[in-house]
Amino acid sequence: MADLENEKTLRKIADAFKELAATVNSQTADMEVAPFSSACSFVSPLFGCLGIAFKFAEMDYVSKVDDLAEASKSIATLNAMLDRDIEGNCVRKAGSHTRNLLRVKRGLDMVKVLFEQILATDSISITFGQEELPPLLMPVCLGEFLKRSSFQGLYTGICTPPWVGNQESCSCRDVCPPYNLLKKLNEDEASGRIQMQNYIAASGPVILYIDKLFLTRALGVDW
Repeated sequence: MADLENEKTLRKIADAFKELAATVNSQTADMEVAPFSSACSFVSPLFGCLGIAFKFAEMDYVSKVDDLAEASKSIATLNAMLDRDIEGNCVRKAGSHTRNLLRVKRGLDMVKVLFEQILATDSISITFGQEELPPLLMPVCLGEFLKRSSFQGLYTGICTPPWVGNQESCSCRDVCPPYNLLKKLNEDEASGRIQMQNYIAASGPVILYIDKLFLTRALGVDW
């Protein structure tokens, strides 16, 4: 994980996705694999700050982003990447670039929903007792918001990590509460809210763009 002491991770994430959103909104250019994978890599440290319940999601997400970064050395655009897998009849095969893109997209969507949940509260800097939990994080611990948002690939890993024998072991204390998350990200509440809002606004068009890549090819997005 990158050293967060002298970095503004949320700002880097938001700025990178603003650039991607500008490409999407221009409607004049295909999104290139290299800048997309680079922007997604900025999200990786965030998973590491969310607590042990997200450890498997972090490892899975990072490996998928690394694959897309490697693909960018020989494939220029996301459009071309999907078309190549279709021609090779390997779209749904484990490890395919297309399959990995779908998993990365779900990770980006998950972060967007998580930020929306955090921003829905009046304050994210209040202090909680050791046994207390912010209501907004209860769905995270139970995996409910993941299931509602169709993050099938990430839900299993988050709520039943491979080193844990049962779902009950996914404790609410395994998830980093918002006030600690901001501290880890070297942000105060005001700046944190702004950057979360910026990411939500910028990631929306990017996520829809990726969905469209799949849907216009009749590949679906629920697999």
